[in-house]
Amino acid sequence: MGRARLAVAEADWIGVLLALLLTLFIALPLVVVGTWAFSEVWRYPAVVPQHFGLRYWSLTLSRTDVWEALFLSLRLAMTVTILSAVICLPAAYAFARMKFPARNILFLSFLASHAFPKFGLLVAIAGIFLRIGLISTFWGVVLIQLVGTLMLMIWIPVAAFQNVDRRMEEAARDAGAAPLRVFWSITLPQAAPTIVAAVLLTFVATFYETEGAWLIGAPEIRTMPVLMVTFINNQIVVQYGAVLSVMLWVPSFIALMFARRVIGTGTFAKGLGA
Repeated sequence: MGRARLAVAEADWIGVLLALLLTLFIALPLVVVGTWAFSEVWRYPAVVPQHFGLRYWSLTLSRTDVWEALFLSLRLAMTVTILSAVICLPAAYAFARMKFPARNILFLSFLASHAFPKFGLLVAIAGIFLRIGLISTFWGVVLIQLVGTLMLMIWIPVAAFQNVDRRMEEAARDAGAAPLRVFWSITLPQAAPTIVAAVLLTFVATFYETEGAWLIGAPEIRTMPVLMVTFINNQIVVQYGAVLSVMLWVPSFIALMFARRVIGTGTFAKGLGA
């Protein structure tokens, strides 16, 4: 009995230690970047900045290209998310509930874009876009970013639709409800939390997407991540990139806080089949 308790205590300490290491691994880079964004002088070997201030925030926010890139990124993310939902959610329902030829092959094909090196796939698509005049256009970037949303907006909602309580649907049909009414009143409310999670993850992933936006959109289309990379490559001042990084965190933080309030942990896990 004593040995069992000792083993459990050791396992608990190991778990706590691993959690602390993981937190440190994730949080430390965020703390460093956030500190750089509010520092005006930080010279080696000082552990903390010699002088804090908002000078670089003022310099960054006074640039028109920063605001243009921010609004463009938000517009792109919203457009891609809406189109992805319109295209992928009906497909997810079909994969979850219907039987048709080559269903499994088609379902696995949506994972293919993530099974190979992404940059190679983007280069191949860029060659096609160049021929049809979509390079350096808004809709060219939208199409290339749609490719990256397929797994999130199909695989996750498929799990949600598969885990809807079929007994409630059958009871509604037995009571005389039409198929559309059953879907609207029974199926969709149960799948909605997981679908909302997929939509939010798609928005955040699209907002941060860099490779496709840079390869297809440059030089006319410059999103916030592309502008941040440009700042980091062309400026020896670290604070410019740090300020843009903090600005990039804000939309995702808002989206994740919204997800935390709207999506119950138990419901989300149920939608994923847990």
